[in-house]
Amino acid sequence: MKIHEYQAKQLLARFGVAVSEGVLVTDAKEAGPAWDQLGTPLAVVKAQIHAGGRGKGGGVKLARSREETIAEATRMLGMNLVTHQTGPEGKIVQRVWIEKGSDIARELYLAMTVDRVSGKPVMMASREGGVEIEEVAAKTPEKIFKETIEPCLGMQPYQARNLAFKLGLEGTQVKEATKIILGLARCFLECDCSIAEINPLIVTTEGNVKALDAKINFDDNALYRHKDLEELRDLTEEDAKEIEASKYDLNYIALDGNIGCMVNGAGLAMATMDVIKAHGGEPANFLDVGGSVTKEGVVGAFKILLSDKNVEAIMINIFGGIAKCDVIAQGVVDAAKEVDLTVPLVVRLEGTNVKKGRQILEESDIALISATSLDEAAKKAVEAAGAAR
Repeated sequence: MKIHEYQAKQLLARFGVAVSEGVLVTDAKEAGPAWDQLGTPLAVVKAQIHAGGRGKGGGVKLARSREETIAEATRMLGMNLVTHQTGPEGKIVQRVWIEKGSDIARELYLAMTVDRVSGKPVMMASREGGVEIEEVAAKTPEKIFKETIEPCLGMQPYQARNLAFKLGLEGTQVKEATKIILGLARCFLECDCSIAEINPLIVTTEGNVKALDAKINFDDNALYRHKDLEELRDLTEEDAKEIEASKYDLNYIALDGNIGCMVNGAGLAMATMDVIKAHGGEPANFLDVGGSVTKEGVVGAFKILLSDKNVEAIMINIFGGIAKCDVIAQGVVDAAKEVDLTVPLVVRLEGTNVKKGRQILEESDIALISATSLDEAAKKAVEAAGAAR
């Protein structure tokens, strides 16, 4: 689960991370009072969407007066903000964060995530703040400093100081940065984050250290432990199909292709997408119905696939283990009866109760294309999509 910048800053502040004072605005009429409340000669008006690159898209602007603040908030609210992370469709801005401006002397980078090699949390820092960290990692990896964290111990003060020194900080800056680093680590571990990033972490002209921007994502599988964090979820920022899928405990991610996929198992789902692409097609989604899917879940998944206007064919690839083929088959039949099936349907079943599942499909009156192997199913799905087009 993702949250907005202003929410991330408010959360980090609870862990002792220094951030700028700000006011959330959802109506342009609130911009003037926000300027008055902050009492600053320089404000930063920042569009709040779940995507990076806002500044390049016109979503971050300086305002040196009450009038400029109102004008920028008015311009941003309701705008379709396009960045390299939103894609060409962009995102509609419904919230604006107005905060006190900062005089910046240096920009640094700080983030915590999980190291897939060691399987442990790792804190990363770099003197190259304010830029894409992926670019730094690709071109100059030696500029990224790391400290691996033992989960049972948490980040130790000496590790935080090591990073502060490597960032070239001195005197009281080391103390301030150490507090921020330890606070970020506590937030990451205690809130079950998948990533917690401060970019940039700045040193002001007065010599203070604070977070100028923040990004936090949470592990969805751990949200049951954090009901307060679940309340931060902004459904307007998420794909409607993904929201609907979460109601059925389905793992769904929307993609840009034209072949809808329904598969059980993440590995099989990825393999299915690979084989579709190998035959010249493009998957419209990743959809893992899981091992404990019910008939109702299958019906829900089917409706989600058909709600995508880009889908020109549907491919169902089920290897029955815990999820039995007959349950999937009955769900497909029930779904086809409830919705108007206007695209070709390719079905491949194998595994537990496969004979019963195939019998259910054969005895139904729905039009479908049968396949006995993954390769055959993918080929037929691509051909069916092309014919439909």
